[in-house]
Amino acid sequence: MPKVIPVILCGGSGTRLWPLSRSGFPKQFLVLSGDDSNKSLFQQAVVRINSVGNTGNESNSKILLGDTLVVTNEDHRFLVLDQLRELQAIKAKLILEPVGRNTAPALSMAALCAQQLSNAEDPILIITPADQTIKNQEAFTKALQDCIQSVEAAPNSIAILGITPTAPETGYGYIQRADNKDLNNAYGVKRFVEKPDSKTAQGYLAEGSYLWNSGMFVLTASTWLAALQEFRPDIYEASKAAWERKSEDGTDGVTFIRPGKEEFKVIPSESIDYAVIEKCPGSKFPIKMVELDAGWNDLGAWDAVWQVGKQDQSGNVTKGDTLLTNTKNSLVHASSRLVSAVGVENLVIVETADAVLVADRKNSQDVKSIVTQLESQQREEKNLHRKVARPWGWYDSIDEGERFKVKRIQVKPGASLSLQMHYHRAEHWIVVKGIAEITNGDQVITLTENQSTYIPQGQTHRLANPGKEPLEIIEVQSGSYLCEDDIVRFEDNYGRN
Repeated sequence: MPKVIPVILCGGSGTRLWPLSRSGFPKQFLVLSGDDSNKSLFQQAVVRINSVGNTGNESNSKILLGDTLVVTNEDHRFLVLDQLRELQAIKAKLILEPVGRNTAPALSMAALCAQQLSNAEDPILIITPADQTIKNQEAFTKALQDCIQSVEAAPNSIAILGITPTAPETGYGYIQRADNKDLNNAYGVKRFVEKPDSKTAQGYLAEGSYLWNSGMFVLTASTWLAALQEFRPDIYEASKAAWERKSEDGTDGVTFIRPGKEEFKVIPSESIDYAVIEKCPGSKFPIKMVELDAGWNDLGAWDAVWQVGKQDQSGNVTKGDTLLTNTKNSLVHASSRLVSAVGVENLVIVETADAVLVADRKNSQDVKSIVTQLESQQREEKNLHRKVARPWGWYDSIDEGERFKVKRIQVKPGASLSLQMHYHRAEHWIVVKGIAEITNGDQVITLTENQSTYIPQGQTHRLANPGKEPLEIIEVQSGSYLCEDDIVRFEDNYGRN
């Protein structure tokens, strides 16, 4: 059979899961599902989709998986790399979007890439978002294999996973299936419908032929491109132009594929569903649906996180340092300190180092309005946590006041910050743990625990970790302007300006 290529769509900002999810560290990179794997949603998606090739079923034993294609934002590439490293066995290539243009252009980049990687073959693509959870892995794998066999039998077709509904949800799109089912357990599809109101959703649930649209589907690369050219030729042509201007680089054996920046920016922004999928029933691109009943959840809001979490005898889901008394059916998430709740019900309480959210569980979808307000006020809490991930490690801004800021900085073994200077601030560095190699003007010195140095304002400098253990320092900044944009980079190992 043709090669099967997993495609992970890893965009989006997860605004409804603020303050844990932020644009600089969105929900797909968080550990939220409440299982024992301690894997992020993105990591779970990668492992889950690659499981399709791991089967003892003789009829499915010939599935040949190619490298996983991850389509993600340029700014998130090192988050993806770090989390892929933890999975070890997974080989992946990253397609880096310079800006978000929704899922139709993202899939177009993946389809063009898959065709290039497969030479004359027409690979089958398995497409999944990076931010969903599945409780029953075995049922998911079987449904996905049925989708692959359905597409293999009819190469110009599309097979989509429809989720068995458990409630009259108004936050999901629906698929109306036909009554006929083929040998691969795939039904015909009558139509797709948008998110319904409550009464309509009740009717769908009672009728029995409507399923939730999971956003996961299988098709050949050529089918996607042909259907896109048929239904949205503007997106097709613009995507092709961006792909033709691509460049490639990489790090640690992982390839970065960068579509043409200016060409990508002008691609019309549209979802896969609106651009193609919803237009397929009755067209020359037949679409089928395989039903999936496997404990699926897209974690679209905090109430969904509570639903999939491990509830105690009072219905509470807790994470971190928490103490609860006379509290029921609530989600309490503590990130950096003790959080207590007394005599409350049906609440969401989420604490981070720089923000606290308290919400009624039934209104958790409205958290996005808080994010909108943060954006209108240009507040940094929308984008970044106090602790900020960087390709070389992380920093945590632990204190600041007029003309000073204090950071805790960790540098990975073998990593280094850029060679840089600041116009408006000086810095004092104190080594807390590990070995620091410090470039300070024309000098290169090595410091160990409890040793320190001073970087004058305007001095070229660099911090590196030549050791095999993480390096931690305390940085004290002083000066008239202490924001992160006061950095002039001369050399950088991570392609940053």
